[in-house]
Amino acid sequence: MPCNRVRPPQFEGAVVLRQLAYVKAGRVEWQDVPEPELTDPAGALLRPLAVARCDLDLPMVLAGTFPAPFAVGHEFVAEVLSVGDQVTKRRVGEPVLVPFQPSCGGCVACEQGRFAACHRYRAPAGGAFGFGSAGGGHGGAVADVVAVPSADHLLLLAPEGIPTTALCTLPDNLVDAYRAVGPPLSERPGAEVLIVGSAAVSIGLYAVVLAAGLGACNVRYIDRDPERCAIASELGADVHLHDGPWPRRFDRAPITVDNSGDPEGLACTLRSTDDYGVCTGIAIHFTPTTPVPLLDMYTKGVTFHVSRADSRRYLPAVLDLVAEGKVSPMSIPTTVVDWEQAHRSWLEPAIKLVIER
Repeated sequence: MPCNRVRPPQFEGAVVLRQLAYVKAGRVEWQDVPEPELTDPAGALLRPLAVARCDLDLPMVLAGTFPAPFAVGHEFVAEVLSVGDQVTKRRVGEPVLVPFQPSCGGCVACEQGRFAACHRYRAPAGGAFGFGSAGGGHGGAVADVVAVPSADHLLLLAPEGIPTTALCTLPDNLVDAYRAVGPPLSERPGAEVLIVGSAAVSIGLYAVVLAAGLGACNVRYIDRDPERCAIASELGADVHLHDGPWPRRFDRAPITVDNSGDPEGLACTLRSTDDYGVCTGIAIHFTPTTPVPLLDMYTKGVTFHVSRADSRRYLPAVLDLVAEGKVSPMSIPTTVVDWEQAHRSWLEPAIKLVIER
């Protein structure tokens, strides 16, 4: 049974709410939906305040990657509307950050800190908000109300003084950039970082921001796009505008990030990783990525890490960096639009798009 239910004034008397839904390849539209009920005693109902469009959201909708229809959006900050009887840490009215992957906090994977692999919320594309049935059937963030499970474990209290337009960018794309450069730099303080390509547009630029903020001695950024190269240069990176086929390798660095989205780009980045260095893939390769240069990796002791970013695991660290002023999410170009314009803006180009109430 729910407790402490609060209906915002704009919802008084309403029985039908709205969500922005992906309905077919290349199309999103507002839909009326029934008001959700809080049936999970450990869960909560949230009112999204600001939603950021992930780098995957636009190509996913344009290509029709997952079965429609479903509400879009999985990077968001929200207000707690209602909590279940078993919830003791979160309170009605609190602003919270929502890790984009639901996790229970109590299974074997969660107890080991592998929240993105939560056994309770497995799904074809991995458990996630805003992916429809492919993500486990959880709601999307561009909606009047979103139900979330395991509220005490999942939800993080938003700190005061940081705009919701900045906070909503943290749960996926900033976390993804952090896991690519943060842990490796903690093992090799001051090491050089090489970022190759920008298939994931904002994540590659966030990686520049984070690497610089975490003390990398130099950040090299290689891309085919002049606009992104100019942005990376303004962020302090040593930039190379690349044209033509990917070379065998670039000058090596101990920490590299493959953001090429191209098998040849991946091979190039792996060969550009220095002896016993770490390469992290942040681009999603939807097709076979052969040939992988395993012999080069073997002889040089290169580690390659590829996975979804574990939002609940890394979000607290990213939140601390932002709260301490070491990293500014808004340092990359961010287009902020009003909530009512979401249906027009969701499919328009933007390095980072934020929908704000």
